[in-house]
Formats: sequence, structure tokens, C-alpha cells
Amino acid sequence: MALAMVPALFAWLAWKSINSRRPPPAPVAETVRAAPLPAASEGWAQVQAQFCLRCHGMEQTHVGPGFAQIARRYRDAPDAHEYLARKIREGSAGVWGRKLMPRQPGISAEQAQAMAVWVLEQPDPPP
Repeated sequence: MALAMVPALFAWLAWKSINSRRPPPAPVAETVRAAPLPAASEGWAQVQAQFCLRCHGMEQTHVGPGFAQIARRYRDAPDAHEYLARKIREGSAGVWGRKLMPRQPGISAEQAQAMAVWVLEQPDPPP
């Protein structure tokens, strides 16, 4: 019985993520760094291409935390871009409770950096 519900759960999650999409925010001015950060639009393109919305919502938790929740937690952390880019590629466990973020070895360091920039530019989730 439980195995029969798995496809329905995945179908519902896919429907939920498709219907929770919104256009990416306009890029904000980048800070001066030794190597310039990628534009937010590059990150949005990678998020879509890598099917991140299958597990992450824009604001709310689905399988993993929403992008706005991630941004709120890490936005003010030093080297947040590098930290999130590493977590995207290497995965993690236990950071958001008992949830698992599988590693994504097919994503390049540059792609992960662009995705991290986009995630950190998301507005805070509604209360």
C-alpha cells in the first residue's frame, strides 16, 4: 500500500513545485571581489536546468527547505556563496533536521556558484 503511494507523492511534489514558480528577481548590484560573482539569472537558469524545484519550493519546505528559507539562514554568513556552492555539489545531511541533500557531482563549481548567488538573493519567506 505504501509503495503504491510513492508515485502519487512524487506527482504531487512536481505539481506543487511547478505551480509555486515565480520569475527570478532582478539582479542586484554585485559586490567588488577578486572574481566577480555570476549574475542571478545564470543561477535561476541552473536551478531550472538541474530540476531543483522537484525538492525545493520557492518559499516553503517540500522535500528540502524553500530557497527563501535557505537565503534567510545563510544570507549574512561570511563566505555564504562558497558554503552553499559546496553543499550543492557535495550534499549534506542533518543541516535541516533529518533531511538529506544528495550530492550533485554533475554540477560544475561555476554552476554551483551561480546557483548559490541566486539562492542568497531570494527575499525572506512570508511569516
